[in-house]
Amino acid sequence: MNQGARESHTSDAGTAFQALVDIMVRLRGRNGCPWDREQTLESLRGFLLEETHEVLDAIDRGDTDALRGEIGDLIFEGVFLAQVCADAGHFTVADSLQTITTKLVRRHPHIFDPSGGPLDTPGQVHQQWEQIKAKEQADAGERRSVLSGIPRTLPSLLRSYEISTRVAAVGFEWARPIDVVNKIEEEIAELRQAIEHEGAARSEEEMGDLLFSISNLCRKLGMDPESALRKANEKFTKRFTALEDRLHAQGRSVHEATLEEMEREWEAVKHSPPTGDSRTRTGA
Repeated sequence: MNQGARESHTSDAGTAFQALVDIMVRLRGRNGCPWDREQTLESLRGFLLEETHEVLDAIDRGDTDALRGEIGDLIFEGVFLAQVCADAGHFTVADSLQTITTKLVRRHPHIFDPSGGPLDTPGQVHQQWEQIKAKEQADAGERRSVLSGIPRTLPSLLRSYEISTRVAAVGFEWARPIDVVNKIEEEIAELRQAIEHEGAARSEEEMGDLLFSISNLCRKLGMDPESALRKANEKFTKRFTALEDRLHAQGRSVHEATLEEMEREWEAVKHSPPTGDSRTRTGA
């Protein structure tokens, strides 16, 4: 895309964004929509989460047509939240946009600051980002842990991924992926010991350690554990549904079938193209 085309797209984005903001202002206005007018930050939380998951689903399916619409819905939720705050006199959506653009420029000196040194890898960029953020906090008189600010409401697997990303950025990191694999094997041995001899509480603790180590390995390999698990869930769902269909075609249901019969149908589904599914009960 040439410079003129980029500028045109930027202009189009600005016009389209302003149109969305104007619509939101009207919906929340004196003669606007009763439903939109009564919404609060708290009532919008569920919609924000739902739209986020719909974006992720479109990405996982590789459906760019759906993704176009889902991104619009997600942006709308951000505009909606900002307008609620504007109506309360806190800040406007323009304030939010200015905050993020200022932050992006400040935390990318290798791009926007002529005196900034070049960075060659994503890891270097992330490390610099964390260092700049720590300096900003220190300048503001804040003493914050590397791990502060990670939302407790994040899904636990995603939160563990963010925790390990933060500590890796300051050098608290496994040297090689195989080192994490070795740690996983160690955790499996400890989990087996807990299951056999130490009871439910210790088993739960060791299971948590194992899941945390697996999340670390995902990060080390450049994988998103949430995305990987979503795909595994979808694979298993498709396979098991196909298993049910095969039994139904025989005039039977899974409730009537024995484990051996379900195992046989599972293997048939597993080796029937197209596949790409994974089994999670006993492994693929």
